[in-house]
Amino acid sequence: MAALADGLEGVVGAKAAKALSTALDLQTVGDLLRHYPRRYVERGKMTVLGGLEVDEHVTVLARVATITSRRMQNRPGTIQELVITDGRGELRCTFFSRPYLLQQLPAGTEALFAGQVSQYRRTLQLTHPDFRVLPGHDDAPDAATAAEIADFARPLISIYPATAKLPSWDVSACVRQVLAVLDPQDDPLPAALRAELGLVGLEAALRGVHRPDRLEDVEAASERLRFDEAMALQLVLAQRRHADSVRVAPACPPVADGVAAAFEHALPFPLTDGQLTVGAELSADLSRTRPMSRLLQGEVGSGKTVVALRAMLAVVDAGRQAAMLAPTEVLAAQHARSLRAMLGPLGRAGELDGAERATRVTLLTGSMPTAAKRQALLDIVTGDAGIVIGTHALIQDRVSFLDLGLVVVDEQHRFGVEQRDRLRDRGRDGATPHLLVMTATPIPRTVAMTVFGDLEVSTLRELPRGRAPIASSVVPVAEKPAWLDRAWARITEEVAAGRQAYVVCSRIGADDPQEEAENESPTRPVLELAEELAAGPLAHLRLEVLHGRMPGEEKDAVMQAFAAGEIDVLVATTVIEVGVDVPNATTMVVMDAERFGVSQLHQLRGRVGRGGHAGLCLLHTTSPAGAASRERLAAVAATSDGFSLAQLDLAQRREGDVLGVAQSGTRSTLRMLSLLRDGDVIASARVQAALVVDADPTLALHPGLAGMVTSALDGDRVDYLEKA
Repeated sequence: MAALADGLEGVVGAKAAKALSTALDLQTVGDLLRHYPRRYVERGKMTVLGGLEVDEHVTVLARVATITSRRMQNRPGTIQELVITDGRGELRCTFFSRPYLLQQLPAGTEALFAGQVSQYRRTLQLTHPDFRVLPGHDDAPDAATAAEIADFARPLISIYPATAKLPSWDVSACVRQVLAVLDPQDDPLPAALRAELGLVGLEAALRGVHRPDRLEDVEAASERLRFDEAMALQLVLAQRRHADSVRVAPACPPVADGVAAAFEHALPFPLTDGQLTVGAELSADLSRTRPMSRLLQGEVGSGKTVVALRAMLAVVDAGRQAAMLAPTEVLAAQHARSLRAMLGPLGRAGELDGAERATRVTLLTGSMPTAAKRQALLDIVTGDAGIVIGTHALIQDRVSFLDLGLVVVDEQHRFGVEQRDRLRDRGRDGATPHLLVMTATPIPRTVAMTVFGDLEVSTLRELPRGRAPIASSVVPVAEKPAWLDRAWARITEEVAAGRQAYVVCSRIGADDPQEEAENESPTRPVLELAEELAAGPLAHLRLEVLHGRMPGEEKDAVMQAFAAGEIDVLVATTVIEVGVDVPNATTMVVMDAERFGVSQLHQLRGRVGRGGHAGLCLLHTTSPAGAASRERLAAVAATSDGFSLAQLDLAQRREGDVLGVAQSGTRSTLRMLSLLRDGDVIASARVQAALVVDADPTLALHPGLAGMVTSALDGDRVDYLEKA
């Protein structure tokens, strides 16, 4: 018999266990049983071939239409070419020196074919796909093993996420072996809750999702497994909300004649209705002794920084300090300059031209000179610095605050919960500082936390009056190469009119490891492109480079020069993605835009059109017409609504990427639950989790639920979830 925590070797054998571990990172019986089928094939129903994408690894059920064999022209051997069909579309399969396939796969044979889709002479194909002939074609030699015949004879054939070295039918065989020896399962959901929600038991769900007889079996199993995933997440977040509810925070009510009031009175522009509404929400939170935990999301340029500054000044008026955590030194330095400029004399406490009631803005980054860093640390520990701006350097143990009352995290998806908590533990006398996390656009992981989250949410949709619109266009050089020349000409025209421009690249230089050597369309690196532009179409302009490998002082000097108008064109990587504010920049060309995510492109183009002049963002791409990446770029160009684009991004990306796989290397715990489709499931789980945790905060009376949380969400995975 086998338990969910058992290793796979003792159940499926050493060879299969190694294959599952290497190809799919599956280590235990539980891991394998949570590796759910991607889809199901009904016997006799062919896979639709028309929707396949280049580079996609697929498993398709199709019928052999034709099979031919011919000699290779330039070397010994033969080529076998199959054309397989779903009855409407066709797909070519190519094999080398496999003449026996003429007997094994005659026309009319139904089989599963697995391989990576490639393109040859504008035709999609599978090269050397693995295949299994379905039962009913027993005249074909070695059609399938006896065990595979049992699987393939089922009314529904499970198709698993697989790889070139581990096809779907091998995964299915391992699942079959595991289910045959699986111990009876204690159900973690209380029977009363299962009955209330009409959910099947866990063991029935696991068997039903892997080896169903009917589509109704799949739906019943999926409903239960989706709820389990939602419940595990909601229990964790409910426990966090409960933990926050018993913490004590420093109350920071408004002060009528404080720095915050003076700042608002001196503002040269009126606040938007949205800024006033969110400001009132933050003020109410800060006035309480319960720690604020709030997410501020808003469009690029919607004025989140002003809202955050008003909150920080309210904390300063209460005699405490505020810290803003930024993901990069460029952004931290930009914030420090922006806040000092907005505050004017109100931000120069202790200086000759400082206001009578003022505070001090202090910057702390890892690359600062020793003397400057020492002074910054002194200002922080003595409380002379009311507002502290910094990078990860703020989290270091040697940074001590006199009385930290508020932590503001900018671009919160760049930080993990453990990093934020290290600042929140710096409160005085055991108090917990308030927390405000911000994002310029709700990228999918932020959407996830908005749906699941233990954070209250404030949203800014309204742009400040006077903000110019940003036009976006795709530059498809595959069909229209002259359009790129026009893009450089447009930059020249903008500079001639007194404006500035960005050119954004996805990598730094030729040795950048992000570049794949075998890529047919290599991306343009910053260093190479800058040289070409300086010697070619932009030779007469003042051009500089900015990228992440440059020393901090050098990066800051380039940004200050660009902000001062001393540079016409900045050729940069995504180091300028967030927070960089140069109102005179009106034009941006994003090279190889297909390499960027939807929300990242929206962030990038938000760097232009920040003044009174209209912005233009040109999305260069080498992708051919009809490619999915082209459709994604067209969608970005068609709308400036970041909230709509965030939903598009979430719909196009795997749920695992949303919750941490790509960034963390950790397997996603969301294999069945869809953030877009299953809002009702999430809402139901949130209600049930709150009821349970309110009555039993540690889940001591619910060992099954506690075990479900532990197995589904280990500590690292929870942290990655919160990198949102």
